[in-house]
Amino acid sequence: MSAAPSIFQLMRRHGLEPKRSLGQNFLADEAHLQRIVEAAELTPADTVIEVGPGLGNLTHHLAIRAGRVIAVELDRRLIPVLRERFAHGPPVEIVHGDILDLQPAELLRRGETAGEPQGAAAPRYKVVANLPYYITSAVLRHFLEARVRPALMVVLVQWEVARRIVARPGEMSLLAVSVQFYARPRLVHRVPAGAFVPRPNVDSGILRLDLRPEPAVPDVDPVRFFQVVRAGFSRKRKQLLNSLSAGLALSKEETREALEAAGIDPRRRPETLSIQEWGQLVRAFQARRSIARQEAG
Repeated sequence: MSAAPSIFQLMRRHGLEPKRSLGQNFLADEAHLQRIVEAAELTPADTVIEVGPGLGNLTHHLAIRAGRVIAVELDRRLIPVLRERFAHGPPVEIVHGDILDLQPAELLRRGETAGEPQGAAAPRYKVVANLPYYITSAVLRHFLEARVRPALMVVLVQWEVARRIVARPGEMSLLAVSVQFYARPRLVHRVPAGAFVPRPNVDSGILRLDLRPEPAVPDVDPVRFFQVVRAGFSRKRKQLLNSLSAGLALSKEETREALEAAGIDPRRRPETLSIQEWGQLVRAFQARRSIARQEAG
């Protein structure tokens, strides 16, 4: 198979300039492209959704390894480039649209034939992408909270964001809790800024997310769980007693009782809590509310 055209060749041929407004920094280094693909452990049995294929350099490697690749691109200018590049193989399904407006189940069922049963279960899939920095959190949340979630995600994100996602108690953030609730994150490799065209201001990291079969705290409502977690992180550098009482509009007495029932010192700060401790706290709040309803009744 002939070598893939370089990013510079493609941009010159089509008269293109990267759009900074869309966070377009194309990964040009072959070694790092291979690292991403290897981290995804692709086989011909795999279906891959790629977010933001850009000029198709990563797409090319994905299509060689996976059985099916669905590439979703927002920038209309790049659609003809992608269609031309993959017109003669390897096969890629190119979708023009905003990934945040498209449900994974809908993408996976595109191209169903008349012989396939309608409403059949969506196939198992993986997400592999060089994510624009400005939508990293939104895209992760989109897939992690989807009705049909991926088995695995391998994404290229800003280095500091990757480090925040894999943080342990003591350095946790709302983003870390949001991801670790649904997946086990692992930082695979650091990618220097010089590997991109155009060169960004910061390095990136290849992040692998192995989706949990069920959330880390399976016996609590995710909506209620994140309501409590967001309240806990609502005031930077504040003790949990203050941030939770303000964020949940509860009295400090009620908040203190819930924290103590969960075995958590009210003076602790949110970044020190583990996922399981957040779960204990949500259960404690739910129990207090249940008791209050019984007393009122």
